[in-house]
Amino acid sequence: MNSHNPNHFRSGQFRRGYRRPEGQVAARPIAGSLAVRTLTSESLFLGDFEIGIDHGGALYRLKITRQGKLILNK
Repeated sequence: MNSHNPNHFRSGQFRRGYRRPEGQVAARPIAGSLAVRTLTSESLFLGDFEIGIDHGGALYRLKITRQGKLILNK
């Protein structure tokens, strides 16, 4: 049984103190100085704890666990 508290997610606890300006999209350098487009989990989930991702015709489910971790299932 999932006992997610949406207010707990919106409080920003999963961000570990990191705050991004309003745009919520940034380029972060990755090893070798390549920039990767980065999104916050809040901008993806919008208060939900599960989203669907259509990739190559297959549906994947990205979920936030009760411990605040991300799990991707096909």
